[in-house]
Amino acid sequence: MEFLNNSKNYSLNRKTYINLRWIAIIGQFIAINISGFVLNYDFSFIKANLVVLIGAISNIYLISFYIKNLLSNRTAFIFLIIDILQLTFLLYLTGGILNPFIIFLIIPSVFASLSLEKKTNFVLIFITLISIIILTFFHEETSLPFPLKAFVDQNFYYAIPISLIIALIFLNFFAIIFANESRLRKDALDKIQQLIAKEHELVSLGGQAAAAAHSLATPLSTIKVITQELSKLLKGNKDIEKDMILLGEQVERCNQILKKLTINPEIDDEFIDYDLTLSNYIKEIIKSFESISKKKFFFQDNQNTNPIKFKRSVEIIYGLRNFIGNANKFAKEKIFITINSDSETTEVIIEDDGSGFPKDILDKIGEPYIRSKEKNYKNKSGLGLGIFIGGTLLERNYAKVTCRNSITRNGAEVIIKWNNQNLIGI
Repeated sequence: MEFLNNSKNYSLNRKTYINLRWIAIIGQFIAINISGFVLNYDFSFIKANLVVLIGAISNIYLISFYIKNLLSNRTAFIFLIIDILQLTFLLYLTGGILNPFIIFLIIPSVFASLSLEKKTNFVLIFITLISIIILTFFHEETSLPFPLKAFVDQNFYYAIPISLIIALIFLNFFAIIFANESRLRKDALDKIQQLIAKEHELVSLGGQAAAAAHSLATPLSTIKVITQELSKLLKGNKDIEKDMILLGEQVERCNQILKKLTINPEIDDEFIDYDLTLSNYIKEIIKSFESISKKKFFFQDNQNTNPIKFKRSVEIIYGLRNFIGNANKFAKEKIFITINSDSETTEVIIEDDGSGFPKDILDKIGEPYIRSKEKNYKNKSGLGLGIFIGGTLLERNYAKVTCRNSITRNGAEVIIKWNNQNLIGI
């Protein structure tokens, strides 16, 4: 947890940021010197180059003295402020708001909105806003081939900073929204990877336990037989007889422990390698819920005319379990699960007799971290992560997932559909 909390503060790659700054610094240097030597514009040439030098020195500091691979939110904030102030002063020396490169002033704040905290971004937006206003009223004129300001209408002149401010707010607003959605989705996908890794580990552990139980069965049985024979031979010797009884009990205990560690002690160890049908898997899932839930499950596979066997898939089992668990959570009394299949498609329909999906989030079903505002759902609506995980896992295995309110019942309905060719190829 400490690593995860600390990692949130490091969200900007140092090497990438340094390379971007070098591109900007070299571009500024070329533009200034072409304007001064080739185009012969009259402006504070030496001061402008000194401003560019300040940017280069700050970049050298990042290369030489900041050794971490990722910039913390605070460090990135400081250097982005330097970028804004450096560019503001350079624009002040080269025409202010009429300089066509003024558009670059909004880049640092937009860049921050994609990688840094919202508070940091808001401060950078405010500093950029102040810089635009200052450059509108205060700047040094440049000797262009004609007096540019004399030809610019006053309304048009002030329209430039207004349009820049609108662009600043607009771009940052959308960048913050998209970055936030991207972070939420990445977080949800990371959770999926953790869950699947855990499930694979459990399956692997179960397979190892089954193999151990199978391999140790013969030697433990031999020890047990020898123990019984020795007990008969040494009968009457109370001290040794007690030890032999204890030894037999411990052997039996080893057998019981190994059986509990297997996936299912009542069937053969090769169960893991069996190709089973969806019907088999769903029956297993229903059985696991029936042991902890008082609600009734109704399972139908009468229309399952073409049952397809496929390799055991942790992703499919976990995805189905998520949707069945969700139905169990929101159902009042009954959950209905139906399997339909023919020569071309196979589908699983999961319904419940609850209140259905809330109308205010019905068009958002499948997105992570959503919550209904309706009173009836506030206490148990969750964050939408279960549906996102289940849907993502199944869609990765060629399923088409449809979530809607049931037409025949009052509750929610989830339809999971495969083309048979894809299901066989899993």
